[in-house]
Amino acid sequence: MKVIFSLLFLTQVFTYTNGSSRVNISSEDTIKFKAAGLVRYSDFGAIGDGKIDDAEAIAATHAFANRYGLPVKADNEATYYIGGKECTSVIRTDTDFGTAAFIINDTEVQNRNAPVFIVASGLQSFKLEGLSSLKRNQKKIDVSLPQTCLISITNSNVKHYIRFGPNQDKGSSQTDIFVVDKDGNVDMNAPIIWDFDQITDATALPIDMDTLTIKGGRFTTIANKAESKYTYYARNIAIKRSHVVVDGLEHRITGEGDHGAPYGGFINIGECSYVTVKNTILTGHKTYNTIGSAGVPVSMGSYDISVGRALNVSFIACSQTNDINDRRYWGILGSNYCKNLLYDSCTFSRFDAHKGVANATIRNSKLGHQGINAIGSGTFIVENTTVSGWSLINLRSDYGSTWQGEFIIRNCVFVPSGGKSTVANLISGSYSGKHDFGYTCYMPERITIENLHIDDSNHPDDYRGPAIFANFNPQMTDESYQETFPYVKTKEVILKNITTASGKTLRTSDNPFIFKDVTIVALSSNLQPQLQAPIAAKQIQQGQ
Repeated sequence: MKVIFSLLFLTQVFTYTNGSSRVNISSEDTIKFKAAGLVRYSDFGAIGDGKIDDAEAIAATHAFANRYGLPVKADNEATYYIGGKECTSVIRTDTDFGTAAFIINDTEVQNRNAPVFIVASGLQSFKLEGLSSLKRNQKKIDVSLPQTCLISITNSNVKHYIRFGPNQDKGSSQTDIFVVDKDGNVDMNAPIIWDFDQITDATALPIDMDTLTIKGGRFTTIANKAESKYTYYARNIAIKRSHVVVDGLEHRITGEGDHGAPYGGFINIGECSYVTVKNTILTGHKTYNTIGSAGVPVSMGSYDISVGRALNVSFIACSQTNDINDRRYWGILGSNYCKNLLYDSCTFSRFDAHKGVANATIRNSKLGHQGINAIGSGTFIVENTTVSGWSLINLRSDYGSTWQGEFIIRNCVFVPSGGKSTVANLISGSYSGKHDFGYTCYMPERITIENLHIDDSNHPDDYRGPAIFANFNPQMTDESYQETFPYVKTKEVILKNITTASGKTLRTSDNPFIFKDVTIVALSSNLQPQLQAPIAAKQIQQGQ
């Protein structure tokens, strides 16, 4: 919605058939709002009765606030109704939703891709000229910038993430996103992760250095009734600005039936850095089925959190309203092209990195039925966390079960399949060596597991004990199997103080041949009985 300001005698909002609105602001009200130091939705005609559509009044409020640099505050007792009309409110100033309720009705929408709120920068991106190539871990680029910027790089002539399986595709253009200061120095906490032999597009977005805060708000989405296919709904809060804190927000979902289109995240974070979501309650979406690109039935991913092309994003003390082990609901997070993701003190059904994450940390948390799923690079740390997925960490097979870096797992509890009768694999994935994903695929070079308890008390009668690795390729049982695209295997696994509820011994894998060259290092005497016959490894060392 385009907002046009006009100074007249009365403060009113008018909407035209072309979608633009005129906001009349009286001189008296302008002086009053500026003197108050904030503006409220009711100042621009929001009713807040939960019935009359307040979207235009809300958008006008933010437009005025953005113009004069004023914070926005909702009326705490109000219930704001937001219908299906396309009307996005642009947030550029601190906003306190307080204890106000917001009802977002998605049953009939004009544009499913239009956010309800977008947290946007007032700074403009610009094309970056003169870059012809880049190297992985390059520390400096030859550019001069007006200030610290978020740099997006693309080589459309190279395809990565060529997906395998029911949702197969032809891949995405090689891309990367990173922070560079005005002198061209790359922030090495989120380094360049690819070699770019050619650059077809380069964009710089100046980073807002002040922090914008969004507080409170009790949001309820009335779910769409659309056909169950991949027509994602983006009726959300889209964060497209760096240095943002979301604190104390709540989002619930009602009206889900036996079908519906998926959601792309009520909190959708992208093209930005340094975003923190804390003390926030979200809701998992019901899982619906459709036909995937390979012509077979698939379960559709539907998210309440989505993070894409974003750096340094943290979720702290967050949870969800539904049971994290209820399989009727899809995992709450989906992410692509991210660096430095953090869960701290969260209770969520899933952590997931589709098209790669560079560095991730999960600590002091509980993860439910979809557990930890990731591909990427750098260091993945999981500590002081309980995981109830089908494996401790699953390397996504549709993107090559690849992690170029290291896993560190400390002081954790693994409850396979949430306590259902099952076998236990710590690291799972699948790799045939016959599919080109667009990049070399790796297993973590080093895996360190310290103080892990495996609650495998409920298991099948033929259970042989937990395995470090799942059977990544059942066909690869001897040297006769040749990979067209070789998988770079783990070099070393370091184990210390691993215990099991079943009393069963830890094994390498149901298919030890694949991992015959892995060095397994035992650093505590209690592991010695576990590291005898059941472990097939090149070398076993006893340490202190």
